[in-house]
Amino acid sequence: MEGVRIVGIVVALLFMGYGALKYRSGKWRKTDLGLALLIALGIGLVSIFPEAVGVVAKVLLLENRLFAVLVVSNLILFALFLYLLNQVRLANRRTGELVRALAKNRYVETFGAARASDERSLMVIIPAYNEQEAIRGVLERMPAQVLGYKVDALVVVDGATDETEAVALEHNFPVATHVVNRGQGDALRTGFEIAQAEKADIVVNLDADGQHRPEEIERLIRPIVEDEADFVMGSRFLGHYEDAGGARHLGIVIFSKLISALSGVRITDCTNGFRAIRGSELAKLELLEDRFSTAELIIEAAKKKLRIKEVPVSVLRRTEGESKKPRRLGYPLGFLRVILQTWVR
Repeated sequence: MEGVRIVGIVVALLFMGYGALKYRSGKWRKTDLGLALLIALGIGLVSIFPEAVGVVAKVLLLENRLFAVLVVSNLILFALFLYLLNQVRLANRRTGELVRALAKNRYVETFGAARASDERSLMVIIPAYNEQEAIRGVLERMPAQVLGYKVDALVVVDGATDETEAVALEHNFPVATHVVNRGQGDALRTGFEIAQAEKADIVVNLDADGQHRPEEIERLIRPIVEDEADFVMGSRFLGHYEDAGGARHLGIVIFSKLISALSGVRITDCTNGFRAIRGSELAKLELLEDRFSTAELIIEAAKKKLRIKEVPVSVLRRTEGESKKPRRLGYPLGFLRVILQTWVR
């Protein structure tokens, strides 16, 4: 046992030394150093004063000291897992910020700085990832003006590996391009930030897959124009839905009821990406999700007291390309995670 205690002390000292070197080199923060010292302290304490384990065992109402060490070790490992998970999320968020900043800078360099105009403007943001076939038809049907608002469309190319960007430029639409795929949430944030810089009066989101009809933009913006709403969502269940039925249909209904209960706003179609937002209200929304953004937008809008309304729209069957949504349980589990995270924060 004496040998085990000596090994424990050596390990504790090595842990402390390693943490100090990392901190002094600037590679670790104070939090990282604190964790290393805490673990080293625990190992050293047990090595020098083995009777301390007995105290822990009594506190945990355990008779076996070895089992007490095992329980405490597992608790520490679980805490470290949560800490590392948080660090990964922070790193992912910083990566997203960098990707979005690069996209916005390139947009300004290519298409010019924010325009100063007294003309009422409506910006349509189209996030697109490998949609070279479908987006062509969407862009060709984009109206030039709706209810007296000049329409500016922006395609946010989210790390596409096909000719999506080339198709948009070919149709004379500006693009903001992510150098890597970040997800629809980050693509929308890039678009929202550009729309705010452009001082758009109304911002519309429209999917690039051809399932939404640009001709129905008027339905979405009319409640905003008439000052009846700040956030207008399209609903396939109030309008036309070509792929009705099946597990996806049921899932949308269940999640819509859950969001309605949590937000206090009646929602019938919580996954619809066809929506309009008053430009002046965008800055109020705290948007963090990079992929499953629809639920976050609804709950954030409700929390920030935006006036929310649903209008009937069409959701057509996809005829070109393939869905980018996660397969099997990936989508519902991710969507549920975002609902709960947004609600509790």
